[in-house]
Amino acid sequence: MTGGGRRSARSRAKSSTDVNEDDDALLKTKPISKLRRVKAYDHGNALRILKANLKVMIGLGIVAALLIFFFVSHLINPAEEAVRPRVITPLPAAKIMDLPQFQGDHKESLYWGTYRPHVYLGIRARTPKSLIAGLMWIGIKDGRYFMRHVCQDSDELSTYGWTRHNGRDFGHQLLVDHEMTLATSFLKSKGHGSGYGGDWAVRINVQSQGWNDEMQKNAHLFFYLADEEGNALSLGRHILSIHEDSLLASGLRTDIGGWQLHLKSKANLEVHYSGFRTPHIHNLSDLVQENLASQLMRFSLLQLPDTVESSSNMLVFQISGRIPLETDIIFVSGTSASSTLEERISNLAGVSLTNQLKQKEGEFDAKFENSFQLTDKLDSKSITVGKAAIGNMLGGIGYFYGQSKIAVPRNSNLKSHDDFLLYWPAELYTAVPSRPFFPRGFLWDEGFHQLLIWRWDLRISLDIVGHWLDLINIDGWIPREQILGAEALSKVPAEFVVQYSSNGNPPTLFLVLRDLVNGIKKNKFTATERNEIISFLRQAFVRLEAWFQWFNTTQSGKDSGSYYWHGRDNLTIRELNPKALSSGLDDYPRASHPTEDERHVDLRCWMLLAADCMDSIAEFLDEENKLGKDYGSTAKLLSDFDILNQMHFDPASGAYFDFGNHTEKVRLSWKEVMVGNNHVKRELVREVLERPELKLVPHVGYVSLFPFIAKIIPPESWILEKQLDLISNRSILWTNYGLRSLSKTSSMYMKYNTEHDASYWRGPIWMNMNYMILSSLRHYSLENGPYREKAEGIYNELRHNLIRNIVQNYHRTGFLWEQYDQKQGKGQRARLFTGWTSLVLLIMAEAYYEI
Repeated sequence: MTGGGRRSARSRAKSSTDVNEDDDALLKTKPISKLRRVKAYDHGNALRILKANLKVMIGLGIVAALLIFFFVSHLINPAEEAVRPRVITPLPAAKIMDLPQFQGDHKESLYWGTYRPHVYLGIRARTPKSLIAGLMWIGIKDGRYFMRHVCQDSDELSTYGWTRHNGRDFGHQLLVDHEMTLATSFLKSKGHGSGYGGDWAVRINVQSQGWNDEMQKNAHLFFYLADEEGNALSLGRHILSIHEDSLLASGLRTDIGGWQLHLKSKANLEVHYSGFRTPHIHNLSDLVQENLASQLMRFSLLQLPDTVESSSNMLVFQISGRIPLETDIIFVSGTSASSTLEERISNLAGVSLTNQLKQKEGEFDAKFENSFQLTDKLDSKSITVGKAAIGNMLGGIGYFYGQSKIAVPRNSNLKSHDDFLLYWPAELYTAVPSRPFFPRGFLWDEGFHQLLIWRWDLRISLDIVGHWLDLINIDGWIPREQILGAEALSKVPAEFVVQYSSNGNPPTLFLVLRDLVNGIKKNKFTATERNEIISFLRQAFVRLEAWFQWFNTTQSGKDSGSYYWHGRDNLTIRELNPKALSSGLDDYPRASHPTEDERHVDLRCWMLLAADCMDSIAEFLDEENKLGKDYGSTAKLLSDFDILNQMHFDPASGAYFDFGNHTEKVRLSWKEVMVGNNHVKRELVREVLERPELKLVPHVGYVSLFPFIAKIIPPESWILEKQLDLISNRSILWTNYGLRSLSKTSSMYMKYNTEHDASYWRGPIWMNMNYMILSSLRHYSLENGPYREKAEGIYNELRHNLIRNIVQNYHRTGFLWEQYDQKQGKGQRARLFTGWTSLVLLIMAEAYYEI
């Protein structure tokens, strides 16, 4: 049904053309049919009648065409409009990515990249149906072979990730797989004669410490190319000998013209291959493993069979040799009519490639120091972590294309046999939180990512934010998690794929936009950068207005200036405290019984940020005419200190709390539950021991600090001192490794939310929130007031603790982590979490957002 709705939309876009073609056909057939009738009646008069009435018939035909056009436009189209649900209808506004600044050289410069973050090394173009490339290898553990391809913890790599990456044309990655160490380098080049997007090369260097084991002395690498459009790939030759001919494969595409893939190496390598015809790129690992298993069983050979299926759109090349091993793989485009082909191939291999990689490495280091200026602040171990933070953030940027699955809205008459609707086909260029665990776009994470990225490459940051804002639907809603395309879907359990249009996510993109507006006001940008930011904001304004209004209407509470996160389950019997996934803080304790009476203090502060940012943008773009609504009055209401205190402040504890229908007397208990035909099953279910009542929800934690984070509290207020006391109290939030997410005194501290859901935001340390708290501590340490010195002391100690702990964890484990244990500071949950944990670099640089 949903697919039909989109097909209808495309029909409407072409309606005038379609009708005219049909009408032309009618004009041609109607006179002929009349001629036949006349001819049958009177042969002699037929020609005279035709001549006499030709003008009349043409006139009637035109009238008929107009009537048909009217019928199609006014009867059929409205019916189709009614069928197309609003939730999957794009906002009717100019797309940000259509701006001239995102076309031309900018677009081409970003065409190729390491845009497949879920695999250890994956390359693709920023186009829906791309030629994709990637690396697999055989790892060895406990005397057994294992295929490595998709980033996953079960591979037990000691470390992996980009040590340097500039987001555009260079990256260097180190992967330690037990006794084997791989270094992969990526370089992009646009030479004379290159096709669209230029050429690129990958260098793979393999070393091993397992010299006593014969298995450890050989490397088996697998480099592949696959065409998502289904175009056939041509094998270089049936017996591959790279010293005779470096050509592995070639092909032709409409975007880049002819292309070739070459392999260059001084090592004594053996190359084998397999070719497949398949529409499913995401199961490539299985295809290769099946081929190898068959070869092992039949011939006891660990090698591909040197066979190619007819019209193969996927070629895999096995590169085997003795360790140490180094090889260069070169991709050149525009080969159909290029006199510089050999020169371009040589330029991307051997000594020439070595020199270019060294140059890019030096340029990265120089830009890193210029952007963050850490040399005089921190030691070399900390700077290494800072480079890994920005390198992995940029190296983890991905390009995705597909359609989000949207739950059928409640209280609607829509019917779908799948219980979901498909969003329109869309592309997304975005950073990701974690390559192995979350290799896709998350809305509230992205605002934090861009606080880092805009300081490195403004154009990349604007490109990413523009892609996200172009996903807004006609109601002003953006799906909070983007799972686009088969490769992205392959990493997500089915029950988590569908998105709910009633649920939002913190509008963190306003953090970045506010930074950019403030930066212009303080002359931080060049004239070109300033003009591009202004052009971006002008085009984005209508989308930002729609986004703001969606929050302001769908997430508002009963009282003026109150808001609450929609989407909490008020019928659950299995959750100790129903989660507020929309808030981004998942299981952080809220009112025990979700109702429309709730007031969430964190959302109120996010809305203040959004309103204030919208007011600044509107004033900046058109000071006299005020492009938007009166956002200033909304910001004034939400920043009113007295109203805030009336709604959320508890004088007894000196803390800010949510408000709602709540009781503390809730627990999980084992109960016998009837399942199926008289089958009894023991389940852990929620037990309420006391009638809830409307009141403040007494849990001190990250949410309590949002008015402090939003800098609403006057610097001379005694309430500010109370916030500083809560932060620095070891029995509440303070640890030697950062601020814990929930107070030790809370009844929910470290409690499981269900039988299997361990504490997530109920104690562990999170970098994004610590960064925001540090930003406010820094702010109050610079404001005149009685608590200035106290804020400064807490700021310095907290900053030191966070940097020390993350640096120590990185050098001990090889990774940045999703969160850190509040007792010993150990990294936990997802590793290689180089999303907002990378904010440690901004903490090192003391670069904070401004509100």
